[in-house]
Amino acid sequence: MVMPCWFVDHQMSTAYLSLGSNLGDRMALLEEAIRLIEESIGTIVARSRMVETEPWGFTTSHRFINACIAVNTELSPQDCLSGLKEIEKRMGRLKSGKKEYADRLIDIDIVLYDDLVVETSNLILPHPHLQHRTFVLGPLAEIAPEKVHPVLGKTIRSLLEDLTSPS
Repeated sequence: MVMPCWFVDHQMSTAYLSLGSNLGDRMALLEEAIRLIEESIGTIVARSRMVETEPWGFTTSHRFINACIAVNTELSPQDCLSGLKEIEKRMGRLKSGKKEYADRLIDIDIVLYDDLVVETSNLILPHPHLQHRTFVLGPLAEIAPEKVHPVLGKTIRSLLEDLTSPS
């Protein structure tokens, strides 16, 4: 039996996203980003609490609010990235052209996408700094503690414990 084309099953994937803001009404900006993600990327299936964190990789007096969400999406990793960059742009994020970290209204990163390992000129999955960032691992461990990092072979909970336990 031939199925009508509208019945074709698209592959559903889960993207794990990290969101952050350290300028303006940080909570409202994260809520708006989450709303726009649900509108254009996919269905949010898990959401961490929003936590206030210290800046990472640069010095500023502006603290961040960070959160993680899991999104079921039919978009490819590249299309997901393009959609997220468009949301950042719509929300007023300006790219300085420099490689340094800086204050920002909104930052959305794909940290994991299913169990894919991807390395292109504009997308590396899993996120290359995931295992070094408590501001990502903490919220991610709330929503996906048993998710295994596809390269390191450790759970998110274990990576967080490795980073936060005294050596």
